[in-house]
Amino acid sequence: MHFEFLVEDQSGKKALEILVPKIIGDSHTFKVHAYKGIGRIPKGMRDTRNASHRILLENLPKLLKGYGKTFSGYGSMYPASVFLVCDLDDKCFRAFRQELLEVLGSCNPSPTTRFCIAIEEGEAWFLGDFNALNKAYPNAKQDVLDRYSQDSICGTWELLADAVYPGGAAHLESRGWQAVGMEKSNWAENISPYMDINSNRSPSFIYFRDKLLELVGT
Repeated sequence: MHFEFLVEDQSGKKALEILVPKIIGDSHTFKVHAYKGIGRIPKGMRDTRNASHRILLENLPKLLKGYGKTFSGYGSMYPASVFLVCDLDDKCFRAFRQELLEVLGSCNPSPTTRFCIAIEEGEAWFLGDFNALNKAYPNAKQDVLDRYSQDSICGTWELLADAVYPGGAAHLESRGWQAVGMEKSNWAENISPYMDINSNRSPSFIYFRDKLLELVGT
C-alpha cells in the first residue's frame, strides 16, 4: 500500500519519516509533504488561490480532490491513502474533525483518508515515550516531565522545552519563532529514533499508529 502524509511543518515531516517505517515496515511506500503552517479551511471549501503559500488547511480541499482522482486510477492492485497529521492547538476537537470530514465528503471521488490530530501538539507524541525522551536528553528535568498528563491541553511544546532546553520555554521563545521551529525539528530528529511504537502512552499517537496498522492489515 502507498501512503501520502500531509503535515504542517518540517518537524512533523522529520518525525514521520522516522516513525512510519517502524509501524508499516518495508513492504509499503510512503511520502511526507511538509507545509508552512496549518491555517484554516477556506470558507465554502473553495480551492485556495494561494497554493504557493503552502498553508496546509488552505490547500486541503484542492489536495483531497486531487488525491481522490489520482487514487481512483490506481485500482485495487495498489491501494493508496492520505493521512492528514496536524496539531489540535486551541481548536475544539469535535468541531475541527467535523470540518475535516466535510471537506472529505465534498470530494468526488473521495480518497481513503485518515485524520490524525495530535492533542494538543505534536510534541505530545514525544512526551508519550519518556524512555525515548530521556535517551535523547539524559539531562531532562524529571520534575517537569512528572507534571505532564498525556494529551493534556497544557502548552505542550513549552513543557517539553522547560524539560530539555537550557533556560526553558521562555528563553527559547525569546529567540523568536524561527528558533522555536528549529528546536522542534531537533526534538523530532533526536527523540523519534528511540521511540517504541508499541509502548507510547499518547492516545493521539496510539490512534495514528492503529489507523496505519488497520490499513496495512496487521
